[in-house]
Amino acid sequence: MAQDMLSTVVKPIHKEGYKFISIFAVATLFLFWAWQPLGWIGVGLTVWCYYFFRDPDRQTPVREGLLVSPADGVISLIEPAVPPVELEMGDQPLTRVSVFMNVFNCHVNRAPIGGRITKIAYRPGKFLNASLDKASVDNERNSMAIEMADGRKIAVVQIAGLVARRILCEVAEGDVLPTGARFGMIRFGSRVDVYLPDGVEPLVALGQVMISAETVIADLTSTEPRRMAEVR
Repeated sequence: MAQDMLSTVVKPIHKEGYKFISIFAVATLFLFWAWQPLGWIGVGLTVWCYYFFRDPDRQTPVREGLLVSPADGVISLIEPAVPPVELEMGDQPLTRVSVFMNVFNCHVNRAPIGGRITKIAYRPGKFLNASLDKASVDNERNSMAIEMADGRKIAVVQIAGLVARRILCEVAEGDVLPTGARFGMIRFGSRVDVYLPDGVEPLVALGQVMISAETVIADLTSTEPRRMAEVR
């Protein structure tokens, strides 16, 4: 029981986070030295930084054809859109599902489906609010094409947000990833878009909360129509 309680508080940390947690901790010591109330504010910010870079294990569904969320967050957009031109996936609009991450979400990104990475393309840009539609076009982004066993491709796009200042991609072209595998992260607050294959309907709705590598976004083997939802 005690171990279970401890595991809910103590989380594994992404390697990108150690230097930031250290900086926050040292700054907190100086704040305590300057004025104790400021030090307690620093403690709160250090704890937030620790949880921002958390990297917990996830229970990923492994049935063939299931496409899972690449990020923790909320579904902010579901609409037709052309994949980033740099991925060379054509000019036909596909269903784009956007997962918006706020500064309290886990920011480690995971492969929505297993396959081989055929293209990775980084493009600099602006730092608009990532929840806006035009962020897909104007913001800094890192785009990735994953080819599945049947030859179809999906696009996954990391988009920097209003306060995000670095997109981290830890994989390379030619890598083969299983569904739910970690492939990068974004600092601090951002969005990840997934472009579904033609004819595949999303099984999520606007405003739905996502858990990366666990929540199913779509089923490539299903003919079920797009799901609807309502607040209750």
